[in-house]
Amino acid sequence: METYDALLAAIAPTTGPSRTILDPATGTAVGEAPVHTVDDLERAIAAATAAQPAWAAAGHDARSAALLKAADAVERSAEELARLLSREQGKPLNGPNARFEVGACAAWLRVAATTPLEPETVVDDGETRAELHYRPIGVVGAIGPWNWPMMITVWQLAPALRMGNAVVIKPSEFTPLSVLALVEILNQELPGGLLTVVSGGRDVGEALAGHSGVGKIMFTGSTATGKAIIKSSAGTVKRLTLELGGNDAGIVLPDADPAAIAEGLFWGAFINTGQTCAALKRLYVHTDIYDAVCDALTAVAAAMPMGVGLDENNVLGPLQNRQQFDIVARLVDAARESGARVLLGGNPDAGQPGNFYPTTLVADIDNDNPLVAEEQFGPALPIIRYTTVEEAVAMANALDVGLGASVWSADPAAARSVAARLEAGTVWINKHGAVDPRIPFGGAKQSGYGLEFGTEGLKALGVPQVING
Repeated sequence: METYDALLAAIAPTTGPSRTILDPATGTAVGEAPVHTVDDLERAIAAATAAQPAWAAAGHDARSAALLKAADAVERSAEELARLLSREQGKPLNGPNARFEVGACAAWLRVAATTPLEPETVVDDGETRAELHYRPIGVVGAIGPWNWPMMITVWQLAPALRMGNAVVIKPSEFTPLSVLALVEILNQELPGGLLTVVSGGRDVGEALAGHSGVGKIMFTGSTATGKAIIKSSAGTVKRLTLELGGNDAGIVLPDADPAAIAEGLFWGAFINTGQTCAALKRLYVHTDIYDAVCDALTAVAAAMPMGVGLDENNVLGPLQNRQQFDIVARLVDAARESGARVLLGGNPDAGQPGNFYPTTLVADIDNDNPLVAEEQFGPALPIIRYTTVEEAVAMANALDVGLGASVWSADPAAARSVAARLEAGTVWINKHGAVDPRIPFGGAKQSGYGLEFGTEGLKALGVPQVING
């Protein structure tokens, strides 16, 4: 187990340029991050290319054993990793936040290590025998976000390593320390050169996406950046898995119990202070129970403490960066000016240090309002009234994104019937955003393509090969 100070020292740059990473809750320094260059990326890809063949040759059993040991290593340093994550990203230690995220890293490593993937016999009729196998790609590039920097990095690297690939990671410039620390721990159990972090800027990301030595890019982030990666990757015909923007809709049917669903609605929307691609960002409520849902949700939201992440009492934190704070503030201000009713929040304290935007609920808002139509990615939820299910489904499907959605009802069969009409990669019933390492996850429309998790996620990190004869 690394102590917190030893972990920070291990990832601190010893040569080359660096920059200070600040705590978004307090503005104080967390640590120094290296500023890597395209030359550093070239060296990382060369090392990965050299290390990958032996790793592939080791076979599934050996690779799985190493990933299980890596999961143990994460758990040994879990509290130190969670503390660093809380300080750099801003999320509290408790609730579905920093400790939860580090625990998810270990869980995803274990599931990636133990999910079976056997050759599939496609045809065997006595004359023809065809088997479908999955071979390693080679070097995989992983480009991650700032909202769940450790967990999503593991979503990318765990199946890639299990399938016999080497991985080069480019973390967000906002949260490099968390990823550097995580990989420092993982590399205690992995061969040298196999897993590397290149903590650089946009030029490094562009070079990784277009590099001829990289066979696949895994990316989680905005739709705009995803489109840029598609263009950068085209020259080398890279495989891509893209998990892009969401703006997920939730539909509350008229038979739902407002008090029973209020806490689930809250965490569906405000997990990680709303900074989650698959969070609930537009809530459609039938007019018969609209006021009751607004009241119940307001009561739950008002009781959730927000503050500095290292305070054990808090479950909501700051927005990770000022740019995101400004987006949320702009959208809420525009909603208020349009005549929408602010039920809670919407009044940030300008004198408070950090990027804290209060938990905000906005009612009586039009469906074309920017707070509804644009992804806010923060602690502000618009609640839209509807009168018929057909109207709610049409509004939910109107946008060009479709990562997740949810339906809330006392009748699961009725909920599933509505769910089948929604244009989203995942539709949850009476919950929202509950991902599971065993269950495939991916987006529809401009929320990206490719599946992660489970058997399908492993297949996405291999090259399919048919052996016929």
